[in-house]
Amino acid sequence: MPKLLNQFRSFYLRNYPDDMEIQIEYFAVFGGLAWDIDTSKDIQLLIREHILENFSTLNEKIEALTLNEQNNKRLLRALAVGDRRIFSAFNRAGLNNGNGGAALNYLQDKGLISIEYSREEPARSLNPNHKLKRSIARHRISHKVLFTQPFIRFWFYFIAPHTKDIIEHNYESFFKDFTLKQNSYTSLVFEELSEILLNYHIRDSQILSSGSYWDANIEIDILTVTDDEKVYVGECKWTNHRVNKKELHKVEEKCEKLDIQPTQIVLFSKRGFSKELKSLRGKNLALYSSSDFSALVKNISKEELLEEFL
Repeated sequence: MPKLLNQFRSFYLRNYPDDMEIQIEYFAVFGGLAWDIDTSKDIQLLIREHILENFSTLNEKIEALTLNEQNNKRLLRALAVGDRRIFSAFNRAGLNNGNGGAALNYLQDKGLISIEYSREEPARSLNPNHKLKRSIARHRISHKVLFTQPFIRFWFYFIAPHTKDIIEHNYESFFKDFTLKQNSYTSLVFEELSEILLNYHIRDSQILSSGSYWDANIEIDILTVTDDEKVYVGECKWTNHRVNKKELHKVEEKCEKLDIQPTQIVLFSKRGFSKELKSLRGKNLALYSSSDFSALVKNISKEELLEEFL
């Protein structure tokens, strides 16, 4: 069972939120914590009660996990807020391949992060006697990083930048930042869970490769390939409006550029889809909204689940 799915199910069994939108939104903050959360309360109130008012205790645990080593913390911060690419995270954190690599290895060994390996093919000239353009030749294929617990990413995304204010019990700047960026922050967890849901629905096939796809020009949220040569291309939108046909066209354009003929395009949305898009649903197009994630928490028991982090 994927670790994130285990945490997602554990959070559900502990807290039984009223709907899957609340489950996903609150899990993105508290996922990986073995805490009982009253999900009938506003999320900002819960953050204040459970995290901000307990900052000192939690900060001690974070410092223990990172050895209170600045390189480790700088890298986690860069990975939390950036595009997750390792080389760009090193640059953002002011690290080089040496000290950045050491920090990356430590965080991976500690179980705080995992590596998502790129599926981009190295660029090659069609004519072996011709050199590639300098901009292409200098492009470095970079793997990405995923946090293994949503709470750790939440900490370095939102809490770490406001440490001084939080210590002084001044939470205004934190909540302003959280309100502005919450949907953007939650998008990554939603994307990870969407991949799990897609793979759950095609579980009768053997999955050869699954995850996000990126290269120098294009990014796709989910690209899943099965042993019977079926290709599923997914895009995820954690926004407060319904997804429309325009998003489908964007995915189709990406597939054309990558010379992919998808067996099925799969769209995931926080708030559902336009009538026009729903009319196109069928063999070639699958649509999933927040409520559909209930499939991941059906017929489970606490005995199946591992104890969580912190």
